[in-house]
Amino acid sequence: MGIVNEGEFIETVLFKGLRISLLAAGDGTEVIHHKLQSGSSWAMGPEEGWDGLEYVFVISGKLVYQRDNESLELRTGHSFYESPIKEYTLFYADEDTEFIYVTSQPVFHNYSQFSKDLMELAISIEEKDGYTNDHCYRIKTYAMYVGEALNLNTKQTALLNLGSFFHDLGKVKVPLNILQKPSKLSDDEWEIMKLHTTYGRELLEETKIPFLGEIGKIVEQHHERYDGKGYPKGLRGDEISIEAAIIAVVDSFDAMTTDRVYKKGKSKEEAFEEILKNKGTMYHPIVVDTFIALKNEIANL
Repeated sequence: MGIVNEGEFIETVLFKGLRISLLAAGDGTEVIHHKLQSGSSWAMGPEEGWDGLEYVFVISGKLVYQRDNESLELRTGHSFYESPIKEYTLFYADEDTEFIYVTSQPVFHNYSQFSKDLMELAISIEEKDGYTNDHCYRIKTYAMYVGEALNLNTKQTALLNLGSFFHDLGKVKVPLNILQKPSKLSDDEWEIMKLHTTYGRELLEETKIPFLGEIGKIVEQHHERYDGKGYPKGLRGDEISIEAAIIAVVDSFDAMTTDRVYKKGKSKEEAFEEILKNKGTMYHPIVVDTFIALKNEIANL
């Protein structure tokens, strides 16, 4: 028998916008408390070899449950369960929300390690390049607006959510003298900087978590160009995932409008014009059209 007092947990993991706490575990079953900040999301998806029961009970707040062509509100006292999970399911917190997650197969160790690894990587980026940290949050916000307007399916939305935040993850392996150089990079330095896309994919694949491996592919592609003149592989058109195509647009927009040590950022209006000018060459035409259609919303974020 185990007794856990109010406010105490067996183990707690913190991640930006999410706190995960193990309440009880035994015989393969785990009871996990989640606290999700407003605007944050949490996802579940099918996995090879997984046949466990998954159950969610909302303690307080409001979760928006999203699957392809289906969206429901889960409020205090509502619950959801499936055994096994068959489709990618995204839970979005419309307000600060707490819920209990019960699973008949142990997940917390992997869950915990995954969250710790990502937190350490996020902190590493922040310590090496403060611009990158703020930049990642901004483009995640922009990207999710575009993804919603494009009606991405649930799995694509989950991939875009993490892929946009971790798109610059590989910069943790770029030498500081290059990453923090206050002037234009030399040709040799630029070749090293471009490796950050592949480094990012490698870091995510090293977790051995299949979903993060998929995110790694998006991270590696976010500097590819629609006309095939991007890097690292010179992919073109629909060879580039739609998630990476979205990140390419919003990443460029934010980079153009942000002041750096060596240059002053453009106005948002100038940046919109630059994005439109490169429609069909640097950027996916449909993504550009969608982004421009959201001009007022993006400009006010």
